[in-house]
Parts: sequence; C-alpha cells; structure tokens
Amino acid sequence: MRTLISGGWVVGFFGTTHALIPNGVVVFEDDSIVHVGSDFDGTVDREIDARGKLVSPGFIDTHIHSGHKAALRLICDSGRPEYFGQPFFETLPAREGTRQGDVDPSKDVRVAAEDPAIARLRNLAATYTVAELLRNGVTTFMDFGAQLSAQEAMREEVDRLGIRAYLGPSYRSLNWVGDQNGRIKRVWDEDKGRRDLEIAAEFITKYDGTSDGRMRGLLIPFTSESVTPELLRATRKKADELKVPIAVHAAFNILEFYQIVTEQGLTPIELLDSVGLLAPDVVIGHGNFLAESKGMNYAAGHDLELMARGGVTISHCPTNLARRGRYLETWAAYKKAGVNLALGSDTYPRDMIMNMRIASYVGKIMSGSYFAATAAEVFEAATLGPTRALGRDDLGRLAVGAKADIIIIDQSGGDTLRYGPVRDPIKSLVELGVGDDVETVIVDGVTRVDKGKVEGVEMAEMRKFGQDAAEELWSGWQDWDVAGRTAEQASPWSFPLVS
Repeated sequence: MRTLISGGWVVGFFGTTHALIPNGVVVFEDDSIVHVGSDFDGTVDREIDARGKLVSPGFIDTHIHSGHKAALRLICDSGRPEYFGQPFFETLPAREGTRQGDVDPSKDVRVAAEDPAIARLRNLAATYTVAELLRNGVTTFMDFGAQLSAQEAMREEVDRLGIRAYLGPSYRSLNWVGDQNGRIKRVWDEDKGRRDLEIAAEFITKYDGTSDGRMRGLLIPFTSESVTPELLRATRKKADELKVPIAVHAAFNILEFYQIVTEQGLTPIELLDSVGLLAPDVVIGHGNFLAESKGMNYAAGHDLELMARGGVTISHCPTNLARRGRYLETWAAYKKAGVNLALGSDTYPRDMIMNMRIASYVGKIMSGSYFAATAAEVFEAATLGPTRALGRDDLGRLAVGAKADIIIIDQSGGDTLRYGPVRDPIKSLVELGVGDDVETVIVDGVTRVDKGKVEGVEMAEMRKFGQDAAEELWSGWQDWDVAGRTAEQASPWSFPLVS
C-alpha cells in the first residue's frame, strides 16, 4: 500500500543533514519511504492530512530503563550525600538478609520467577514502557540494562505494539549490597558475569532480526566499574562475533571515576579504550564525568580526544542528569572535539521533546554561550546521532529508501496558546513542545499511535498499574532499604500532610 502524508512542515533529509520543506509531502510504500519533496504526482492508495503540522522522523531514544520507575520518583529532591547524587545507589542495592539483597552466586539469571503475580507485573511494566515511548514519538529505543525476564517481556511488547528496539539482558561481575551499618559494600563474582554474558549472547542469537526485523540485539555490560577488564574484552569479542552494538554506563558518577582510577590506574574512558570499547558501535551512557571536567580535579585528562578518535557515541540524558544536579561539561566542548552525541530519556518521563529542550538550555548555560546546543543540534541528537552508533542509514531520517518511521506533531497548541506563532518548527518544537503534541506515530509503515491513542493499550489501565505498583513499593521501602528508611524518611513530603 502506498500512502501520502501532506504537510505542513516536513523534515526531509538530503545527503548529510535534515532540511525543512514547507507544505511538503512524504510518500511511503509498505515499510519504506519512496518520496520526500514539495509535491508528488504519482498515484497513492490513501492520504494522511498533516497540513498545519510537523512531519518528522521518529525519535530514537538511546537510553531507557523499563518500568514505572517508582523508586527513582521517590528520591526526587532527596538522597544520601555520600552517593554524590548517583541515583541507583539509592534504589538498586538492598540490605543483606532481605530477598532483594540476596546475591547468592549459585542462582542462575535464567531462572525466572514463576509466581503468576510477579510475571503479570513484569509484563505490565513492559507494556507501560513501550506505550510511553510510542506515545512520545519514539520509534526506536535502546534498553540500557535489565534482567533476562524483563527483556523477554519487553521483546513480547516490541512484537505486539510494533516499536523498533535494541534489547539484551545486561550482565556484571559486581553487585552492591548494604551491610548492617547502612553502608554499601561490593560483592564480586566473575564467573557469574561470564555466565550472564553467554546468556545474553543466547538471547541475541535467538531473537535478533525477529518481529519483522524490528527486534535487534545489544550487548550491555552494565557499568564500567561493575565488570572486569577481562569481561569487557570478552564483550568486544562477542559483539564482533554477533555483529551487534554495545551499550555501557561509563564516566557517569564520581564514585565510579575514582574507583577505576584508583584500582586500574586509568580513567573510565581510558579503560574502555584499553579493551577496544571506544569504537563506532559503542554507546556510552552519560559520559559526563570526564578527566577534563573541572570538578574531577584530575590533571592528566584527554578523554574527549580519545572518544572522538574512537568514534564512540555519548547517550546524553539531560533530564535525568539535571534532576540530580549534574550536567554535561560541556555540550560545546563535546561537539568541538568531534564526539557524537545522542539523547536518551533514561528513567522518566520518556519525553524526547522535553529532553531536547533541557539539553539545549543546560547546554547553553554550561557552555557559556547561547549559540551552543542549538535546536538543530539537539534535534539531530534525537534522530541522526543514534544511527551512527547503530550503523543504520535507514533510520532517523525522512529520505528515499529509509524505513517508514514517521511521526506527526501538532504545533497548534490545541486549546492553549503555548506554541504561539510558529516561524521555525524545529525551534518551536524544542522551546515549546511536549511529548503529548505527538498525535500520529508510524513504525515500519504501520500506524501505531493515531490521534494520540496507542493502538492495543488501555492507558487508564496503565496509569492504575503504575500507581498501584508504586504504592506497594513505597509502603515496603523500609523492608530492604540499606539505611532502613521508610519512604517518608527517604523522601520527606514537599509540604506537611494535614489530615
């Protein structure tokens, strides 16, 4: 079937970068784009009227963690200062002696919980994640780390709801657990890390290329400090064998930086370089605590040069960083060095338009120039930037031969005056848009979101699931929290409660 979309503004792609086409058209047949331009005189089977709207390539979210993220929502505006703002130390480690704190190395990650209630929650979390991504105009995403059972559930929703995804169970040799004094200690098990790498490879071998090619594999050594150099080298070798990209959190928190420098004599970026993981097929989560960063007080840094030379991609998650008082230092410096930048939502909200805006505003502030982190640059980071790491010249663009991954964004503001007069639709999108402005999402030529409704998902059910699951988690916080805190102690109310 051949379909014509008539704009509106069309963000076309002609050779090297995007271009704006006023009153443009896009034509796709089955799963591929066959025409982008000012007009089209061929025959079509159907038309989509997008006049007065923005027709854009679908966004590519290079960094998500699935689920409702209730634990991370709890710690907003709070946290233990000894973690230096690193959120997962607040939520991932659990106290020894609790079920969550069980780090028995004999337990195989392949043994999934058989409790039907747990399985149902896991499946609902996957639906919640994919539905939120689609509703916000994301047509491709990379999951940056989850257990095998969670990835199985995500894979099923990728198949059912029609999104494009890069998935793989993450693995690590290090676990963090809380002792009886409320401190976090490290527990190493290299054999488990190697076993879990093989399990990840089995998952990828089984599912890579399924769901009509929308499901692709991804190797995820969880963080630079949670895997040994030997496991990182094994990852490089396995990625070459499987021909899949790699994603790893690195240079992403102060404790990690100093741990690796102290124990390896290298910065996290230098460590990745030493094991072959500064390469065009590698995505680094965050990469914002570099040797050159002023706050690191490290006198011999050349991380930017190494990353640019290797062709690695930084997955910058500006909303998540800003929430914990962190930032990229600086957008202009990374661009000047030639480091490829892409955007990710990380935890919540999975709103790529909001992430573009925060990337632009914080990028200007930290770069000391309102010429930095322009609307064009952050839009490219949400579309073209990721494709360089994925080796895909058929995604992130509206061009002949590209996949028909297309979104339509209403910039009228609805019943509000939020957008006001629009001259440049990309600048208006970055400055004034929100994910709810996305009204149509097409993936592989199939409409997955129509008039803001995600096909196959009851959003009221998802909202109820998220709230109910969160309430249960928060009520039991003290049962496993490293410091034995209740939810109220971990995150005091904004204002006093009055009954």
